[in-house]
Amino acid sequence: MCRIAAYIGPTIPLENIVTSPRHSLLSQSIESSESKQVMNGDGFGLAWYGQSAEPGVFRECLPAWSDENLINLCRMVQSNLFIAHVRASTTGETVRTNCHPFKMANWTFAHNGQIGGFSAMQREIESLLSDELYNARRGTTDSELLFLLLTEYGLHQEPVDACRKVIALLEQKRRVKSIQAPLRLTFVFADGDRLFGARYASDRFSPTLYRSRQLDNDGVALASEPLDGNPDNWMKLQPATLVEVKSGDTVVHDLV
Repeated sequence: MCRIAAYIGPTIPLENIVTSPRHSLLSQSIESSESKQVMNGDGFGLAWYGQSAEPGVFRECLPAWSDENLINLCRMVQSNLFIAHVRASTTGETVRTNCHPFKMANWTFAHNGQIGGFSAMQREIESLLSDELYNARRGTTDSELLFLLLTEYGLHQEPVDACRKVIALLEQKRRVKSIQAPLRLTFVFADGDRLFGARYASDRFSPTLYRSRQLDNDGVALASEPLDGNPDNWMKLQPATLVEVKSGDTVVHDLV
């Protein structure tokens, strides 16, 4: 399983979330505590927002712990909204185009989990994409295809509704094809003003996602595991829910 960390709030260096905390995302790339796979070494990536409408993105297929550029980048870059990801691959080879976060215009997206039976439904899912979105695909992961499918179903207009529609579609494909492998999704995405985090599974094993109770500067962080290593400072998102954070306000939506 991959690991995710994201933040929205007053501008801070990325290192405050990604590299400096006791159980930072960098630490989780070496030794995660809430994942079957302890190490997440199949690449990493960052997406951050600044003065430009479109976010900056940095992705690399090296393990996060082996690239000293990550520490320097996170120390120097500051942002009020960013997403970071370390990858443990389930589909797709370890190349830069398969590393998260993915970007489409002002939207960024990172995923942890799996689409059970992906190979059996991949071709049908691809056929649902417009030519523009199909041609925008650069990698081979189920994660990027999930992002494109969400975009096709209205992510840029009604993000919560798009998530509901795509989850219902994937569950319908599983039923029709009698796929036994579960659908397990945790993903975060942002548009420059809002940060979203979703957690869903067709069984009772949703990949984890936590929301910080209170950071020192009144910002909000989402993470696969508590970044300070203290669960008391974090709230686990309930399964089949999506959290939306903007300007310090948090709204929780049901996904089904």
